[in-house]
Amino acid sequence: MKRSKLSLLTVGIIKENPVLVLVLGCCPTLAVSTMAINGVGMGLATTFVLTGSNIAISLLKHVIPDKVRIPCYIVIIATFTTVIQQIVKAYAPAIDQALGIFLPLIVVNCIVFARAELFAFRSSVFDSALDGIGMGLGFTLALVIMSSIREILGSGTWFGITLTADLIDPMTIMMLAPGGFFVFGVMIAALNYFTKGKAVKRKSFGCEGCPSAAACGHLRKEEVK
Repeated sequence: MKRSKLSLLTVGIIKENPVLVLVLGCCPTLAVSTMAINGVGMGLATTFVLTGSNIAISLLKHVIPDKVRIPCYIVIIATFTTVIQQIVKAYAPAIDQALGIFLPLIVVNCIVFARAELFAFRSSVFDSALDGIGMGLGFTLALVIMSSIREILGSGTWFGITLTADLIDPMTIMMLAPGGFFVFGVMIAALNYFTKGKAVKRKSFGCEGCPSAAACGHLRKEEVK
């Protein structure tokens, strides 16, 4: 069934949230979610790359040779990643320093590759743009919520504003890897609880859910148009 434009824009926020439902991009999510401002920066940068690469791949889908489309994706995604990296370096050096290696590693982010292969390569330019924005917003929302919880509990601050640091001792473990995994698991469980399992319910767990499925030959060639 063909989705409406509104559905394309909103499906990535909860129903198919790339982090909490599809469980993609977990590495940068856990690594940079120690401060809320880092979550905003990483989320917006990834949204820019997602939207730009989706549009470019959709525009070029008829001229990209089927056998080399994965390398073509890499070139396109790397271009947009380089652009946003230079912008962040120029206008937000503190965020660039905080995100570190994970900003250029957007090039290999599973979320970006998944949307390129499973959606942009088969859809119109406008639909691909909406999908990129929607998935980017879902990724940003998950990052901001997770990083806010960790910053408040781990540092007693939120976006650098002191909230609880003068009232209770911050839980340092929340700023470390165990705290990240704990909050990540709680958020997935909470989403599952409040949506009564509908958000995480998948119709199929076959190869079509993998962004590299087409490259290994499990998707029918005629499905990629």
